[in-house]
Amino acid sequence: MEETLSSRLIYDGRAVKLRVDTVQRSNGRQTTREIVEHSDCIAVIVLDQNHDVLLVKQFRKPVEKELLEIPAGGINPGEDPEEAVRRELREEIGYMPRQMQRLGGFYSAPGYCSEYLYLYLATDLVPSRLIAEDTEEINVVRVPVKEIAELIASGRICDAKSIAGLLTYLGYSKRKPKAA
Repeated sequence: MEETLSSRLIYDGRAVKLRVDTVQRSNGRQTTREIVEHSDCIAVIVLDQNHDVLLVKQFRKPVEKELLEIPAGGINPGEDPEEAVRRELREEIGYMPRQMQRLGGFYSAPGYCSEYLYLYLATDLVPSRLIAEDTEEINVVRVPVKEIAELIASGRICDAKSIAGLLTYLGYSKRKPKAA
């Protein structure tokens, strides 16, 4: 454990805050920690009626390229994670899930960021579009489940949340009892 001795807000933006904490380590030494405060988010494995995974392809400015990802997004103040799943899927892929199951969750980058992602599986989709200004350039890509491991191994899927979410789903699907 580390004791926080002081905390100083450096930046307060729309999506993130940056603070610098002075901490005392268990050995008595003092050091600083740069911490990105980010609200919690949802990440979703979406399966269509053919059991294909619906991914989104979108340009990501920080890495200057288009990435193939699982749908994800922020949880608005006062919104619970399941509501956020419904809203984000309607905005990003144009579907509303009738079935949702929580598969777990994880921290995105706990070495410097507070963001926690709630991971869900969404199935039994019905068309339902919600228009959002920042989703105009998102393209939906359907991928057979059997191709997911190769897309990860080849680097075509290369963001941590998508890799963690998809590998969690692949493990879950192997454990799940098959319908009779």
